[in-house]
This record gives sequence, structure tokens and C-alpha cells, in this order.
Amino acid sequence: MNPIRSALARALLSPKPRPLRACHYAAATAGATQPESVAAEMVRYALGGARPGSAPDEAIRILEQGASNLQGGGEGCAEAVGMLMLAMSTLLYRSGRRQEAMEKLKATNQVAPAAFRVAAWEATMGLCMEVGQVINTSMSPDDLVDLSIKDDNIKWSDQGHLKCRVNAIRGLIALLNGETESAQLFFDGCKDLCAGVGNKQTENAVLSYGEYLHCVGDFPLATQMYERVMEALTTEDMSGNFLAACNMVPEEVSLGATCSYGQLLSHSGKFSEAEDYLTRALKKAEDQFGANHPKVGIILTCVARMYKLKAKAEGSSSIMVQEVSKYFIPVLLALLSISRNYNNGLAPLIFSFNDETIHGLYRKALEVLRAPSINSEGVSKQMDWRDIISLARGEYAELLLIQSNRKAEGERMKEWAEHAWRNSRLTLAQALEFSGPSKPTVVDTRIGRVM
Repeated sequence: MNPIRSALARALLSPKPRPLRACHYAAATAGATQPESVAAEMVRYALGGARPGSAPDEAIRILEQGASNLQGGGEGCAEAVGMLMLAMSTLLYRSGRRQEAMEKLKATNQVAPAAFRVAAWEATMGLCMEVGQVINTSMSPDDLVDLSIKDDNIKWSDQGHLKCRVNAIRGLIALLNGETESAQLFFDGCKDLCAGVGNKQTENAVLSYGEYLHCVGDFPLATQMYERVMEALTTEDMSGNFLAACNMVPEEVSLGATCSYGQLLSHSGKFSEAEDYLTRALKKAEDQFGANHPKVGIILTCVARMYKLKAKAEGSSSIMVQEVSKYFIPVLLALLSISRNYNNGLAPLIFSFNDETIHGLYRKALEVLRAPSINSEGVSKQMDWRDIISLARGEYAELLLIQSNRKAEGERMKEWAEHAWRNSRLTLAQALEFSGPSKPTVVDTRIGRVM
């Protein structure tokens, strides 16, 4: 029998469980009859077998049937329903059906208890940030989230961790809005818990806090936050965290921490280490999403930016070389593929080509991001990955502007990037020019935004 169908069958035959607290949602699965355990097994199979961009309809149909049968089944079943609903939203998101994922998250708020509502709200805000929606931080979170945190069935320490997750998301939103002081207030409300990251699913909050510290120039403390996240998600079984969804799942958090730390190292002038961590991030993205997924394009943009910063820091004049010829692009892509089999970074295979490679990286990043043509009429208001495409185009334009035979193209590209740029914290000129640690540009791979 199909493993998911087998798990569903066991769910329908299981006796009514004893009450379980929300924080015990990850009960052991071996031989257990708890609905949470059965739901957890179904989620692992559903998410583990889904490929990026593939149709998740069969898995979702089975999970929906399981949730329908478990609803109203007594205490203990509500948590299982919450797991299944969050998993369905993640499947929809991974298949490119973002709006449907948001609708499923909204439905989760109507049926799931406590911590699952917080996770659904967190994921909803993550998707809103990803599409560039303007969110007012003065507006309180959804009433259901407030009620969840105040739930009498949740002990005080768990309430603190849920508040930490909510405050971190609100801090991230404030940072995107250019409201640095407001962001500080939100993160001040969770920094103590972030310093003690453990098994309460707060790694997402710790990453957001680390990015805030990175943006305001506190590199030592930001380093601690990034390292804590990477260590926690290395030792934890990420498939056992069911209190997250969509672009806020542990795999996305691990990827984000690795890439952000690579960016911090490049901002610190530690380019050899930066190459290593950005290589790891590139491999994670390709393994999780496939070589042609936009997340790969986001990280390739970060790699190109690091390479460009390295050339500037070393006073290299080779950045003014002519663009790499067309025959080199297939070679570059082959080397990118080969480099995934090495553990010692990009340097041995890619960076030996010096600054010519920057052109190829930006072109490949824009291709993977499916950037619209600079000759197209206007700039779409609903363009996906606007921040990253505008940043990559602006960076690439700077390289073309110093070449006499490409200057006109560079000017058109720069004009396009400036018109498309919508970032509230930084102007495009500020994002392109890293002049010191006080206001660095940080790319968040979870939401595909420039901080």
C-alpha cells in the first residue's frame, strides 16, 4: 500500500488519544497511536516526495482527507489537523501556487490551535514580504494569533517563544519598511530568547534578528546569531519541525543563514570564507529546489556581489575586462555544476577565472530569476523577485558602463533597474555601493528581498 495511504488508514483506525499539549506535537512515531504521530508520518512522506514545481495534487488530496477525518475527533486531533494544513500550504508554495498556499494558511487559522496559528501567521507574512506587499507594522497581528499566544493551555515559557516569533516577523517587516528604530523595539522583545536558541522552533526568529544586527553593522553579534542557527539546524532533524510552513520552514531558514553569513564574511573582507559559505548555500539551493529555481538565482547574485567586492577590495583593475564571450558561458555553468562535488569552495574552479566570471554570474542569475527584458514596455507592478532582479541588473549595469562598447546597453540597464527599484530602506545607489559596515546590503533568501 502507498505509505501515505497506509498512514491515513492508521489515522482512521486509531483510538481516541489522551490529551497532548501543543508543545508535544513531535511525539515519537514508533508504535504510537497518537494522531500527531500519524500526521507527522504523512507529512514527512508528502513533503519528502515532492519535487520543486511538481504537481502536489495527489498528496494534498490525501492530506485533506486525513484532516477532514481528524477534525472534531476530540482532544489531540486538532494538533494533527494543524500539521496537515501547514504541510498542504508548503506543498502549494513549492509548486508555485502562492495564492492557494496563502488561502490554506488562512484556513489553518480557523481550525488549528495555539502554536499552529502563529506558524500560519508567520508563513503568511513571509509570503506577503516575498511578493513585495507593503505591511503596516503598527497593525497588530491577527486576533487569532493574539488569542493563541494567550491560550490558557500553553505554559508561560511556550507563550514567550511564540511572542518571540511574532516579534521577530514584525521586526523583519519594520526593517524592510526602513523603520530601523521600530525594528529595534521588536527585536529587543525577543533578543534574550534568541540568545538561547534551542528546540522551541525559534531559529527563524534568530535568523531575522541576525539579519537586523547585520544591517545595523553589529557584525560580531550577527555572526553569533547566524552560527547558532546553522548549528541548531545541523544537529536537529529538520523533518521533525511541523510548526512552520512555506518560505519559513527549517530548510529555508538553514539556507538563509548560510547565505547571510557568507554575505557578512564578504562584508568583513574574509573572501575565502565567504566563498566557502556561499558555495554551501548554492549547493543547498540546488539540492532543495533544482538548478533553475529562482532561489538559485538569488544566491548567484550574492556570489557575483561578493566577487565584485573582492575585486574592489584588492584594487583589481581586471574588473574592466571585456564581457566573457558567449562560448565561455557553457563552460562556466559546467564548472558551477562540477563545483558541487567539492567541499573546498568555489575558488579552485570558478574564481581562478578572475573578474570575467562576474558577467557570467549576473547573466545566469537574471536568467534563472526570469528577469523581463529591459526593452519591454514599462516595469510590471507584480514582478516576482523585484528586489533581486533590480539589484542584479544595477550591478551588471555598472560593469557594462565602464566598457566603451557596452556603455549604451549599461545605461539602459541602469535606467531599468532604477525604475524597478522599490526598496524602502536603501536607494539603489546605496545598495550598489558598500562603503562600510554601518549600512550594508543584506539579501534574505527566504523572502527574496534586499534588506
